[in-house]
Amino acid sequence: MLSKGPTSGHLLLLRGPISRRLLVQSFQLQQLRQKCTRPQSRPRLMYWGAAMVTSSTPFSESPSSSTSSPKSIMAQRRQLHQTPANNTFRPVWTERRVKMPWIEALKVEREREREQAGAGVGVETGRGGSGSESPKVDLKPKKMGDSYYRTILPLAQDPWLLDTYLNSSGHIRLGALLMDLDALAGVVTYGHTGDSVMTVTAAVDRITIENPLKEICDLELSGQVTYATGRSSMEISLQVAKAPMEGQPVKEEDVLITCAFTMVSLDPGTKRPVAVAPLLVETEEERRLFELGEKNYKAKKQLRKRSLLEQTPNDEESDLIHAMWTREMAYLNPQNPLSRPKNLMHMKETILKSAQIMQPEYRNRHNFMIFGGYLLKQTFELAFCCAASFSNSRPTFLSLDPSTFDNPVPVGSVLYLKATVSYTDSPIISPNTTTSASNIHSASKDNSSTRKFTKVQVRVDSKVRDAEHTTKKPTGVFHYTFLVEKDVQVMPQSYNDFMIWVDAKRRAQNTNKSLLSGIMEKDSFDGIQEGLTE
Repeated sequence: MLSKGPTSGHLLLLRGPISRRLLVQSFQLQQLRQKCTRPQSRPRLMYWGAAMVTSSTPFSESPSSSTSSPKSIMAQRRQLHQTPANNTFRPVWTERRVKMPWIEALKVEREREREQAGAGVGVETGRGGSGSESPKVDLKPKKMGDSYYRTILPLAQDPWLLDTYLNSSGHIRLGALLMDLDALAGVVTYGHTGDSVMTVTAAVDRITIENPLKEICDLELSGQVTYATGRSSMEISLQVAKAPMEGQPVKEEDVLITCAFTMVSLDPGTKRPVAVAPLLVETEEERRLFELGEKNYKAKKQLRKRSLLEQTPNDEESDLIHAMWTREMAYLNPQNPLSRPKNLMHMKETILKSAQIMQPEYRNRHNFMIFGGYLLKQTFELAFCCAASFSNSRPTFLSLDPSTFDNPVPVGSVLYLKATVSYTDSPIISPNTTTSASNIHSASKDNSSTRKFTKVQVRVDSKVRDAEHTTKKPTGVFHYTFLVEKDVQVMPQSYNDFMIWVDAKRRAQNTNKSLLSGIMEKDSFDGIQEGLTE
């Protein structure tokens, strides 16, 4: 007689030779099932996470170098553990993004709080603060190559890994790559600063699609510090490219994504900025990268000065605002024959919102704050949904404009996101198409036969509350630009909407015109040839 346990399904009672034979067969079947369901590509993942990495950072040590120790074996198993939350394998950044399991981090933090309470000392710096003396930072100038880091994503070789980077249509998920890029920026930063300081993502200066991805292939992620002058901030330049043959350089046409992050070093105890080593520029190429970083730094300062919080709209912008307002009044006048075009939507009608609890699995290496790459992924995916809902078409990502992280997002808090279509460029007919006040909302004609593409800018505002909803802080504003195969336009109504529209228009004017190269052909919007979309 066979009997099963109430939860595990294991055999509890066996009688007779037939039952014993069934037990043996069941055990053999269980072993076979475990063998078949175990990913056969594990050695390749470990090779990707260790030996394929070229770096001089303290994080580049291979986890396989001490495989004889039980601790190392457990670490390898943890790296390849299939988590119940997302059912994916993420071996590359786990060891570099977090330093200990969440349960251990909680234990250490609670012991620290008890010690401080026993000594009559309050928690001065909040969770994760150390209260120790200032970190010792080596301020000797360092070479760019000292922070260089390179790793390979074997997407073409490993279908299990590819599962974590594909959406339902078979396209590469840009959100997954954004998480990796932010993690890579952190690894590069620690290669320059050392491990004695805390580094945080202060801003994403730009993310640009250089060439569309037309096939599934192995990807190379690489980056280095390209601008550091001895202050607390650094510019990290990164790129994603098709992985070249071993020993060969990356071809220019194989570069898929370029981006730049601004990272800031902080004292782990006080959370105050800490100066880091300046860069030692040696070659002409390094000088070019350094000068580009300096140019970006000055441009960001000018952008802050031109903020609408500091300056009123100029004469041209004021004329545009008035023209849109009069057009809206004409739409509302029943005696006016001009009717609202079907392809026009008010800004408030484009809003999409989300709210989610920040779980420990997405924490950064300091344990109690959320990993910046996860925030990028969430804001990007909501922006993608907003652009798709607005245009009733599948958007193609073009760029992320300069965006800032204003406040950290604590583990256990509630993150609120709001996506709004902030600006639509004139439908793109040719690269020479211009925008003027007279043709922004020209008439209610359907010109879809001649007007095919529209650039759509989506603004994502993020705020965070504690679990009890007693506090509320802004955490950042993110500006994504998409291309849609539709003639669509957005209309602001309130004064706040108009200011958002003007700010987005300024950003659109600063967008590099070369963003459209390589994605205007029809085949760029179909299947895997579409490239990086969501």
